Amino acid sequence: MRSQWYRLLPALALCAVAAWSTCRVVRAGATVPGDTDWARAAEAVRAQHRPGDLIVFAPRWIDPVGRLHLGDLITIEMAARMDADRYGTIWELSIRDAHAPETDGLTREWQQHFGGVVVRRFTRPPAVVVTDFVATFASSRSEGVRARGPSVELAEVGFAPHRCVQVEPQPGQSVAMTWPGAALGGQLVGYVGLADVFTRRDVREPGELAVQVAGREVARVRVGVDDGWVRFAAPTTPGAADVTFVATAVGPRARERRICFAAEARR
Repeated sequence: MRSQWYRLLPALALCAVAAWSTCRVVRAGATVPGDTDWARAAEAVRAQHRPGDLIVFAPRWIDPVGRLHLGDLITIEMAARMDADRYGTIWELSIRDAHAPETDGLTREWQQHFGGVVVRRFTRPPAVVVTDFVATFASSRSEGVRARGPSVELAEVGFAPHRCVQVEPQPGQSVAMTWPGAALGGQLVGYVGLADVFTRRDVREPGELAVQVAGREVARVRVGVDDGWVRFAAPTTPGAADVTFVATAVGPRARERRICFAAEARR
């Protein structure tokens, strides 16, 4: 009778896959830093940290673990920042060779390993802010059709917290918000996104933000439900000028389109 050994191949293949999966799971667990590693890393940061230093974690999904050990050093303003450019010192705590986007292009000046946690310190000249349009929101005036807002909110945009000016125009309509005689530097930098994960799930139409300086449009950004926190920038002439942000709920079905933006005039 001819050998039937080949009928055992599927079972052998299944055993090989199971063994490989087990080894992968065991190895993955071994690379996860424990509480001791995190405690030592946090102690090193605390020993050198100064008020105003920014702390970030990489990859992003370890943020809750990092905050468990260093959350008292992360203010709401830092957690809900527009971006990291105004911070001169950034502490990065990472695992598995990850890097935070806030440190892209920067050269580390100090690094140390604490088991599976790597601590790096970066320094650079911080951006000089001439006008923070969120902080000076009270000086603005609004024009346009009936809308909910505008108001300054601590909102979720792109699954991250951001303090921003939030406005909810009527579908297909616009709301203009003007800062009269705002102080300007050489550049206007901002971000815009759609707030609230539940309305993004149910309302799929985009939003749009146009930026005008002294009546001239310098930027226009259209953001969709999957775009997150989108950057825009435009060169400006130092001095004082009216700055207007025009938020539009694009499309006739764009109900509850919560448009959230933040911007700074920088030297």
